[in-house]
Amino acid sequence: MNHFWRYKLDHILFWTATVGFLVYTRLELIKEAGLEQFALEIVVRNVLVAALVYFNWLVLIPRYAQQKKIAAYFFFAITSLAVYMLLKNIHDVYLHGFVMNDESKRSFFHNSYYNFSIGLFYLTFFVALQLSKEWYFQRELIRQMEVDKLSSELEYLKAQINPHFVFNSINTIYFQIDKQNTPARESLSAFSEMLRYQLYECNGKEIAIEKEIMYLQNYVSLQRMRKDENYSISFAVGEKMKGFMISPLLFIPFIENAFKHISHHADKNEIRINIARHEDAVKLSVFNTKESNTAAPDHQGIGLKNVKRRLELLYRNRHELIIEDRSDSYEIRLSLFIHGDAGE
Repeated sequence: MNHFWRYKLDHILFWTATVGFLVYTRLELIKEAGLEQFALEIVVRNVLVAALVYFNWLVLIPRYAQQKKIAAYFFFAITSLAVYMLLKNIHDVYLHGFVMNDESKRSFFHNSYYNFSIGLFYLTFFVALQLSKEWYFQRELIRQMEVDKLSSELEYLKAQINPHFVFNSINTIYFQIDKQNTPARESLSAFSEMLRYQLYECNGKEIAIEKEIMYLQNYVSLQRMRKDENYSISFAVGEKMKGFMISPLLFIPFIENAFKHISHHADKNEIRINIARHEDAVKLSVFNTKESNTAAPDHQGIGLKNVKRRLELLYRNRHELIIEDRSDSYEIRLSLFIHGDAGE
């Protein structure tokens, strides 16, 4: 079925049936007006019908109907039908009134009702066909989301360790570390908070942005401890990053990728992470230097493939991901379009 939609076979079948039906019903024109006028009737009628249905589907419906501007849509839809009717009336007057010399059909409005009805029929049929296609896609998307969710839950259950055992072990190790060894204690505490966040707080569909930021800060802090003075690591958070919700763990794969593929020069190794809110968009940028003689970072790896899939499922038509792979650096820019208080 996907191949049916992918290759626009629905459009091909629609126009094959439309043209075929019109040819069948207009065959008498060959005898009455000649082959040339018969062909002109087929072309004019179908070009006008195509203009009518695609103008509605590609322009009016996205701009008005999908934006819940129903009154405006019906106004412009009726106007487009009237334009179709008037243009076809002109051709009908020419064909029947002058070419076929039927004086009774030289009135401009003689075929108005018929032409309006034909236009309305094809417009309704075409829109119904396209809406059926949209319904099919939505059903398949929901089904795929359910499959992905079940698969994720099964993988989680397979990998799950008793959280109480984990945290009791961490606490035991924490108190075994010498009190003078502050960095080690801070590292273990940050790791504990990250683990607690993943196990207990990421089970819902959304999480407070403040908690997500704290998780990312803990991760960056742990990574910073592993690097020496040859690495410049910055993490900037905008003032408006509070007071709204997002899906959890969307940002971490991009940051992990930066640390995984950072360059290892004697100097000038850099990672820059920026998260800020601009009106209804949360913008994440992650920049890292990389070895110029190595292959590009694997932005198609499992982690990033998964997050791209999650973005499609959770922020469909509400996100933008830009990847810039340069000879000596790598950068991603992600925009999530959200709603909520700005936290001002």
